[in-house]
Amino acid sequence: MADLYSKLGVERGADEAAIKKAYRRLAKELHPDRNQDNPKATERFADVTAAYDLLTDKDKRARYDRGEIDEQGNPKAPFGFGGGGGGGGFRPGAGGGQGGFEFNGEGGDFGDIFEGLFGGAAGGRGRGGFNPGFGGGARRPAPKGANVAYRLSVPFEEAAALKPQRVTLSDGKTIDIKLPAGVEDGTQMRLTGKGEIGPGGAGDAMLTIEVRPHRFFTRDGDDVRLDLPIGLDEAVKGAAVTTPTVEGAVKLTVPRGATSGKVLRLKGRGFHRKDGGRGDQLVTLAIDIPADDAELEAFVERWSGGAARNPRAGLGV
Repeated sequence: MADLYSKLGVERGADEAAIKKAYRRLAKELHPDRNQDNPKATERFADVTAAYDLLTDKDKRARYDRGEIDEQGNPKAPFGFGGGGGGGGFRPGAGGGQGGFEFNGEGGDFGDIFEGLFGGAAGGRGRGGFNPGFGGGARRPAPKGANVAYRLSVPFEEAAALKPQRVTLSDGKTIDIKLPAGVEDGTQMRLTGKGEIGPGGAGDAMLTIEVRPHRFFTRDGDDVRLDLPIGLDEAVKGAAVTTPTVEGAVKLTVPRGATSGKVLRLKGRGFHRKDGGRGDQLVTLAIDIPADDAELEAFVERWSGGAARNPRAGLGV
């Protein structure tokens, strides 16, 4: 079986950015929407998504690199072989060099131990039960149902605020999901057991998040940007103006003498980050001058302050 790095086509020491880049390329190539007549592509899509999920989880990746878990995230040594001391444990050869097995410090029958783990009777070797170490093999598990791909379109402000989303599955049932911190357009989520039913249980639902564009907010990394029109009087005298954010309107203080292009910052009004922090909202001021305002034109004609000042002096003209 190919390891998780090979499935994504990256080196074992690849950083998270390289893993993310490789996954995006493969996800775009293998996505079920583009391969409706190619079930193998859908299977590969599920495989690379599972690999991405594990390798972007720092704890699981470390355990995988140490050989503690397999490609599915399952422990490779479920019976505690090779444990380094401690209380309860299953250790071969612990009975004074006699080659026996010791379980929690007391001698135990081999079949009794596996009876508790696998549900077989101690004397089940003659009834087709699990028979470790006696020439038998574990019966292959029944296959699970197929994974099912879904796309979920999320409003921009709801993605930024991590608002819960409702998903309608192919069987007509609905479930509510919590968006992950760091969500962005193209984020993949696995809904365990929400795929097709099979002999060995249900497959998974593979959910692709689409963050819808907003009519006046834009995303800049984890920050949200907004161009905010203000009146000439608000710019000259300063004012507290109502400003939209992804979680509702707030009051923003415009300083006296503000100019177009000045950027004000609203802390913690951006997208949630994976590290638990949150981006900001960056507000760029734009002074709105009304057209054909006779009173304003008359004022400018009388105003002598503007004639003595060159606002383009910094450009060398």
